[in-house]
Amino acid sequence: MAHATLSAAPSDPRLLRVALLLLLLVAAGRCAAGAPLATELRCQCLQTLQGIHLKNIQSVKVKSPGPHCAQTEVIATLKNGQKACLNPASPMVQKIIEKILNKGSTN
Repeated sequence: MAHATLSAAPSDPRLLRVALLLLLLVAAGRCAAGAPLATELRCQCLQTLQGIHLKNIQSVKVKSPGPHCAQTEVIATLKNGQKACLNPASPMVQKIIEKILNKGSTN
């Protein structure tokens, strides 16, 4: 009767290296699973509004062009929690940004 023995470590060092590499890849994948990478690598505004009433806006974020997006993006957070992309070339949007900036400088 032949006895099969199981060792705690593989006898082949290459197999051990492959197993460790797989373990590291699985651990790295779990760490990055919740990271919002896609929103940082492309434009967020696919459609824009020409304007929105100032009383509906809670805050405005202006994102400059960069490697993620070639155009300036104006993202308004509305008082109801929704986000809306505004056209930065629109005169109404430029007035909204100016009013918000002036409001912030007087405080």
